[in-house]
Amino acid sequence: MIYFNCDYLEGAHPAIMKKLMETNLEQTIGYSADPYCAAAREKIKAACQAPDADVHFLVGGTQTNTTVIASILRPYQGVLAAASGHINVHETGAIESTGHKVLTIPTTDGKITAQQIDENCYALAHDDNYEHIVQPGMVYLSHPTEYGTLYTKDELTAISEVCRKWQIPLFLDGARLGYGLMSDVSDLTLPELAHLCDVFYIGGTKVGALFGEAVVIMNDALKRDFRNMMKRHGGMLAKGRLLGIQFETLFTDDLYFTISRHAIDMAMQIRDIFVSAGYPLLFDSPTNQQYPILPDEDFAALRKDFGFEFWERVDETHSGTRFCASWATTQENVDALRQAVQALKK
Repeated sequence: MIYFNCDYLEGAHPAIMKKLMETNLEQTIGYSADPYCAAAREKIKAACQAPDADVHFLVGGTQTNTTVIASILRPYQGVLAAASGHINVHETGAIESTGHKVLTIPTTDGKITAQQIDENCYALAHDDNYEHIVQPGMVYLSHPTEYGTLYTKDELTAISEVCRKWQIPLFLDGARLGYGLMSDVSDLTLPELAHLCDVFYIGGTKVGALFGEAVVIMNDALKRDFRNMMKRHGGMLAKGRLLGIQFETLFTDDLYFTISRHAIDMAMQIRDIFVSAGYPLLFDSPTNQQYPILPDEDFAALRKDFGFEFWERVDETHSGTRFCASWATTQENVDALRQAVQALKK
């Protein structure tokens, strides 16, 4: 079987594995207070052009989202997010488990707009039952979204301005951030994104690391006691240097961006495989996630040799699917997929 189910099926980039082995028997202080974490923080701050940012390392995306959101919200507040947002549909109520509600906004492309945020905040602020309603205390975005779509610089700037107008923090989930930044259509740089957000994270689990996410806090008001929140939510890894080594390696010689670009190159080939064969796309994704619509018979035929995700039912005889490329996707596997799809059309 060849798997295109998701972007974290492989282990880690060889450079990370090499560094982990080289440092395996070193003794370092725990809980991310070691020299490797310190070096990784400096490299990330330099890449973000944010020398005053706080950088923290956690293990996984759900843990990171839960910890960040719980650290920001007051008990009576919720988080505004797209109805399709990861925290709403793929985290098993993790946000709600901390006593906070996900306040959903409808979307057709995975993105929400500045106007929608403004309208939600205005409506709640002017509701006669204001004190009886969960108030929006922050905004959650993911970039790329669950549908593989991207925010433009203008869109993110407008959202940032609305958040500052209503004095609510903007949090961006960057589990696949590298794939978003290196897309052909992206007009956002990492420093620009950093300065438009109050807090965001750089995903490692899906972009070359064994595990790990790097939280970057830009807003001074959100920095206090964040490590206490990490500990409270089980996010403070005792052997923290395992995270520091990985992110220091990823942010040396632009490795994070180089391997992200490789995934985009592979994904664009996957896109072409299906489009050139006449298959429509469920979403117009310029990132590493591609969503061809397959007739049931072709779906079943491809499933014999390839792993990929069922996404949603389109009609009685067609399914939307998801094929993911990753930092480790090989040309050989993409070529095998091309041959299989071409064979379906003969």
